[in-house]
Amino acid sequence: MDGEKLNYKGDDALKEIEKLTEKAGKFQESILKEILMQNGQTEYLSKYIKGSQDVKEFKCHVPVTTYKDIYPYIQRIANGEGTSLIAGHPITEMLCSSGTSAREPKLVPSIAEDLDRRTFIYNLIMPIMNQYISGLDEGKAMCLYFVKAEKLTPGGLPVRTVLTSYYKSKHFKCRAHDSFNDFTSPDQAILCKDSNQSMYCQLLSGLVHRHQVLRIGAVFASALLRAISFLEHNWVHLVNDIRSGQVDPMITDPECRSSMSMILSSPNPCLADEIEEICSRPSWKGILYHLWPRTKYIEAVVTGSMAQYVPALDYYSEGKLPLVCTMYASSECYFGVNLEPLCDPADVVFTLMPNMCYFEFIPLGENGKWLMDVGEEEEVPSDKLVDLVHVRRGCYYELVVTTFAGLYRYRIGDVLQVTGFYNQAPQFRFICRRNVVLSIDNDKTNEEDLHKSITAAKKLLEPYGALLVEYTSYADTSSVPGHYVLYWEILHHASVIKDTPIPLDAKVLQECCIAVEEELDYVYRRCRAYDKSIGPLEIRVVEPGTFEALMDLFIGQGGSLNQYKTPRCIKSNAALVLLNSHVKASFFSPRDPTWIP
Repeated sequence: MDGEKLNYKGDDALKEIEKLTEKAGKFQESILKEILMQNGQTEYLSKYIKGSQDVKEFKCHVPVTTYKDIYPYIQRIANGEGTSLIAGHPITEMLCSSGTSAREPKLVPSIAEDLDRRTFIYNLIMPIMNQYISGLDEGKAMCLYFVKAEKLTPGGLPVRTVLTSYYKSKHFKCRAHDSFNDFTSPDQAILCKDSNQSMYCQLLSGLVHRHQVLRIGAVFASALLRAISFLEHNWVHLVNDIRSGQVDPMITDPECRSSMSMILSSPNPCLADEIEEICSRPSWKGILYHLWPRTKYIEAVVTGSMAQYVPALDYYSEGKLPLVCTMYASSECYFGVNLEPLCDPADVVFTLMPNMCYFEFIPLGENGKWLMDVGEEEEVPSDKLVDLVHVRRGCYYELVVTTFAGLYRYRIGDVLQVTGFYNQAPQFRFICRRNVVLSIDNDKTNEEDLHKSITAAKKLLEPYGALLVEYTSYADTSSVPGHYVLYWEILHHASVIKDTPIPLDAKVLQECCIAVEEELDYVYRRCRAYDKSIGPLEIRVVEPGTFEALMDLFIGQGGSLNQYKTPRCIKSNAALVLLNSHVKASFFSPRDPTWIP
């Protein structure tokens, strides 16, 4: 598709939303036909439809897929074979998906025009916001954006996250001046590979422009809380920089130093005094509101696992700033936007834009009840899928996409519920990632990976005659960065019946902590070792009988004794209180897990 057709802004963007949603079915059919015309001669599609561009033939013969199905083609392309294996246009990069249960990140193929589609979604955001909040062109946005480590495939294709891809593209770096997207952060700070220096410079820029900031944002709520924690530890240095008009020597990146020297053009002791007075207060409740008093809202993903950070953001904004979740996207594709951005975070729904890809859905339940979960290994019959305009209000679905870059009837793994319709386009509430039990930042750990990791670690107990008899987990976000907590009930082999614990040296449990982390996936280890967005894993050893008490608690709340299984991740506050009241000792990983870019 011509990139110019996706370059809408202002009122034109709102008119385009109306046009797309009023004829969502028509646009979906044309998108699929365009994909088939562009990619019909690829090796993958030729196996099933032999170059046909017929939509009915596609739906009858092309199977529903998972990453496991497409991986052999991805591997061949990564190793240097022609990209015509799956896509008609050249694959320009591989995007690292965060939603993986593999030992290594999933590699998602991307073509040049995908950047046009992502930019289209970004260009819808401010026109939508302007309908609800006025004057957003009269100041700046303090949006904290970061790039991540990159590498090359054996065939020479860049491997990077979807956000790094966008920030390093001409669509971002060569963007025209836009008064609605005037960022406090210089591009040099956003593109700095050192996350600490990037964070320092972006916060410094935001403080220098504190009276011009109209909105504060980060991609994920977790990143914004991490920034607040960073500010709490570094505000004295930042104030000194503003007071002296010179950048701290700890900033060694030459482009960062150069750009910040221009922002700190002269000493500003009055501004430094203002910030020092606010940051010196005994409580940081409302710190965002006090440091940036003209701010109208906070922008970040607060759905799914990020919902756990809403109370903390409310605390730091004193509840005076709306939390706005603007869009729904993944590495595979950008999907849609929130047309009512000032709604409560718990009520966020997304309208899928029918020009992004071809959408289909696996039915999971109806009448407001999620009745089933289709496992990744289960084959899904092609005739069971529902297209975009035929989903039903109140029903649950797993999202399936067909993209221009070579994913065909590909299961994203997101569970959505239809809440209503905007014109002809359905609106969805994000429910969860299928099978994910733990998540702090970009990490998504499922029950199978958690079990494998603990199975490997508990072998360290065997030489001491100890036995892990039961476990569960919890994503602790009460501090920044958050961290995984494992509750372990450990008994001696000879004492299982007697229910007597065996004392273990602290070093043994610390080694168990790091053994679990070493077995968790690539994205978790990157967040721990490189991004520092997740803290050291913790094992809390509980006294004998704790998990029996946990079972009693759940059965007492209406659970079935016959069907009871220990939950592998705890969501219940009452269950957490019970577990924590039985903790005998706590141990943390002694080092970062191994991670190689």
